[in-house]
Amino acid sequence: MRLSAMGDVAMTVPVLRAFVKQYPTVKLTVISRPFFKPFFDGIPNLEFFAFDEKERHKGFPGLLRLYKDVKKLKIDAFADLHNVLRSKVVSLLFALSGKKRATVDKGREEKKELTRAENKIFKQLPTMFERHVKVFEELGFPINLSNPEFPKKAIFGAEITDLVGESYEKLIGIAPFAQYDSKVYPLDLIKEVITKLAENKDRTILLFGGGKKEIEILNSLSEPFKNVINVAGKIKFQQELKLISNLDVMLSMDSGNAHIAAMLGVKVITLWGATHPYAGFLPFNQSLENALTSDRNQYPKLPTSVYGNKIVEGYDDAMRTILPQQVIDKVVDQL
Repeated sequence: MRLSAMGDVAMTVPVLRAFVKQYPTVKLTVISRPFFKPFFDGIPNLEFFAFDEKERHKGFPGLLRLYKDVKKLKIDAFADLHNVLRSKVVSLLFALSGKKRATVDKGREEKKELTRAENKIFKQLPTMFERHVKVFEELGFPINLSNPEFPKKAIFGAEITDLVGESYEKLIGIAPFAQYDSKVYPLDLIKEVITKLAENKDRTILLFGGGKKEIEILNSLSEPFKNVINVAGKIKFQQELKLISNLDVMLSMDSGNAHIAAMLGVKVITLWGATHPYAGFLPFNQSLENALTSDRNQYPKLPTSVYGNKIVEGYDDAMRTILPQQVIDKVVDQL
């Protein structure tokens, strides 16, 4: 497997957990960037192979080396859960050597029908989890996702305890950013949500993000409150995962943080702007009721894109139709 964005990788984890439980004698090898290795830690019969995109596995000659490197592991089948040029090349090389292979169908045509402005076909599409299951089914390994198991809540080390303290009853995570602005809840509204949630001193609210600009915004959001903590840039990624595994609820945009929390068995409230859960990216094992979407009566062209990268004139304020009180009520309902 070759995967890129954080959410894409996180979405494979529940499927692979189910696979190893249902096929305990089959060994899995996951090929991905080294950064994502912590996602797969502790999964039995799973080996992580680091894809070196900058040196050893760079360009077409690098993909040939990748194929040879992985071939040494004596694999019997290749599951392409990404379906991009690089993964297709490696998958083809395995097919030419006589190995079974299957590639995920991302449903690009269906998604175009869902997101186009005219003659929109507004219906629920298969989830990415269902699409991943289909890949393994093609290889002869049907998977049942109906009784998922999640890892136990991680134990905090001294560094995390120093950051969040010990005197909290409820841990709420808030990840207010996404790759594209069209998926980000307006700053004044998220501020209102944080202010109201922080009124209850038994709650500790943890803010997640990354990058200099995001950290500055998160600092400004956390500063007025003793029980609101910006964790961005203060701990390593592995520690962040430990922290997320202990949350009572995560409030996130349609972004990677939603999928990370879901793969760890945390309840997730998601906010949707230009995108929509019907495209198949509702986090794993989460209720559609906990996905708050922008008002389609006011903004009938929604969803305007699958990933939020398409700008539609007059739709900048679509997320303002999700009222702060709606968000607060949803979060409190999960506590």
